[in-house]
Amino acid sequence: MTEKPYLDFADFLHCYFPNFKVQKIAVNAGFTCPNRDGTKGVGGCTYCNNQTFNPEYCRPSLSVTEQLVKGKEFFGKKYPQMRYLAYFQAYTNTYAELSRLMSLYEEATTVKGVVGIIIGTRPDCMPDQLLAYLKELSRHTFVLIEYGAETASDATLAIINRGHTHADTEDAVIRAADAGIPCGLHLILGLPGEGKPEIMKTIDWVNTLPIQTLKLHQLQLIRGTRLAQQVAERQLTIPQWTAQEYCSLCVEIVARLRNDIAIERFVSQSPADLLIYPKWGLKNYQFTNMLHNALKQSK
Repeated sequence: MTEKPYLDFADFLHCYFPNFKVQKIAVNAGFTCPNRDGTKGVGGCTYCNNQTFNPEYCRPSLSVTEQLVKGKEFFGKKYPQMRYLAYFQAYTNTYAELSRLMSLYEEATTVKGVVGIIIGTRPDCMPDQLLAYLKELSRHTFVLIEYGAETASDATLAIINRGHTHADTEDAVIRAADAGIPCGLHLILGLPGEGKPEIMKTIDWVNTLPIQTLKLHQLQLIRGTRLAQQVAERQLTIPQWTAQEYCSLCVEIVARLRNDIAIERFVSQSPADLLIYPKWGLKNYQFTNMLHNALKQSK
């Protein structure tokens, strides 16, 4: 247990891997999403540009093994004894035929030093057959499912073209818990029309769900996205927080969130040439240090 006033992702992983440190390596397996290919919509989430979070080595033109090996080379120079989790990150990583998914996941687990997988996906893309397979896989290796919930507001989910509801998230989380698979949620703070009251309603909702981890970050307005155009044309408005205001919001979230939920992160950082807002001039670790200081002062 750390001295921080909340559980973090390292604390969560330590419960599963007490004898060594583990590092996530992002994998781009070339998936799409049902709100991109016409199944539920087109264009994807209005805020989304996957260029903002894919590392250089993380390209679908490379095999899963090749991406993991390159990721290991990057991290292994500093930490030779590190073990790894294959993080299927880009787009919807359960949106394919079961046979293809099984092949990709199992390829990842055969790479030397990889001790498990994390699957980022949508709550409406977890069929029972796949969940049954992941339950069996979890008997042999670590499996964590990370669902993009984003918000508890169905109205907001419709505005950002998610194509699912908060009820879909509840159903997916409960089924994962029933299968004995640890589960995390991803939320975006500062979506169109959402201020602190709406965000706290989402946190209260999260507290009712059987999850183990939570990933938060500020809404980032990215060049070339539909949301950026809507904001520029004043069709939608988003909160314009300073770093200090956002930090204060995170302090309140920590106080409100169930204390057995591990918080993986509070901020994300997109490439400067793509980012319109917010331009706080802080690295992620600098914001985290600011937050830890604010949390200490709030005691």
